Amino acid sequence: MKICCIGAGYVGGPTMAMIALKAPDIEVRVVDMNATRIAAWNSDQLPVYEPGLDEVVRQARGRNLFFTTEVHEAIRASDIIFVAVNTPTKTYGVGSGRAADLRFIESVARTIAEVATTPKIIVEKSTIPVKTAETIKDILSANAKGLKFEVLSNPEFLAEGTAIADLEKPDRVLIGGERTPGGAAAVEKLVGVYARWIPRDRIITTNLWSSELSKLVANAFLAQRISSINSISALCEATGADVDEVAHAIGKDSRIGPKFLKASVGFGGSCFQKDILNLVYLCEHFGLPEVAAYWENVVKMNDWQKHRFAARIVRTLFNTVAEKKIAVLGFAFKKDTNDTRESAAISVCRDLLAEHAKVSVYDPKVPADEIKRDVLGANGTDARLSIAASAYEAVEGAHAVAIVTEWDEFKTLDFQRIYNSMTKPAFLFDGRNILDLAKLTEVGFRAYGIGK
Repeated sequence: MKICCIGAGYVGGPTMAMIALKAPDIEVRVVDMNATRIAAWNSDQLPVYEPGLDEVVRQARGRNLFFTTEVHEAIRASDIIFVAVNTPTKTYGVGSGRAADLRFIESVARTIAEVATTPKIIVEKSTIPVKTAETIKDILSANAKGLKFEVLSNPEFLAEGTAIADLEKPDRVLIGGERTPGGAAAVEKLVGVYARWIPRDRIITTNLWSSELSKLVANAFLAQRISSINSISALCEATGADVDEVAHAIGKDSRIGPKFLKASVGFGGSCFQKDILNLVYLCEHFGLPEVAAYWENVVKMNDWQKHRFAARIVRTLFNTVAEKKIAVLGFAFKKDTNDTRESAAISVCRDLLAEHAKVSVYDPKVPADEIKRDVLGANGTDARLSIAASAYEAVEGAHAVAIVTEWDEFKTLDFQRIYNSMTKPAFLFDGRNILDLAKLTEVGFRAYGIGK
């Protein structure tokens, strides 16, 4: 069997690496038109940072895992073609700001139809709106020279930062196909790939549309929990309650559970906001305005939380941060990834710069040029934004330090040293608390869990 994956990003690269590792008899080719990205996958400095990914790629690369820009050749040779291209939110035209931009999906479908010379199984791996498979099938049937294609939905449920663990021992693998003999055969063929290492009872098969919709709904429900606890964090501040204690108490309820109940600056990443907005657009399209409004408020709450975090910093520093230095520790949207898409840090930095603060950012995995581009735009400049090489450099002379991404290394910082290097009074913000560092002893730092 030969597998091809079109798209060498955060989904395609790690997923195909794991398949190649677990199924050494299957030839796996990851293809992308971006030559720089493919060169990185073939180097010692992978374009995606995930704990454990380097080792997986090293074991399989060159044996049965290959990264190439030869898209047409890989399509012709493959039995199964995964589609893992980007599906960003549209920024123009009908559905702007809500609908998914499917031009890359359409382009891939047209390329497959043009190049393929034998029947193929096409697997949707990208996050897409329900009924996208219909579009893909229409394009393939119109241009396929009589060839038979089967389209499956196999959404990814990876959490960045734990993607390798999620791939090795997933909660579930979801595969959707048409309820036809051909569709059923295609589903079983893909089931056979995952069954090399995943117990059969964790592989769920559904119809095509249920699988497509399940990905959007799963992300919407997770994001909803984050927005819910963040809304309660504001109430806790107003009443004197401790949001961590509230979260712990309600998390003990077996009907609720403890996951995704940690108050924060807000959720980020490539999926949550995009998928909720896509869900909003679908609800509007199918004449369900009340449902659309309900889910749209999850995103509005998240945006409000990001701006509220920056506003709290301003209020605490005597209602002005003009020419004051603020250290921002962490820029990736979560720890153990170098992905900055929709990161809360972007909004926080922009809001602080708008208040004329001097912002010094440190992140252990995100390059300086990417931080500047995300905050200022492709050609933007602002002398008040600087990128530090370490947390200690970032906080030198700062009036406040904001922990935006909870990298493990921040938990081992010497906060007494940090306090001594800062401009007094000095404050720490972490999404849940405002701490006057002068009031914390060394024992207090340890009890709080942020210092040694």
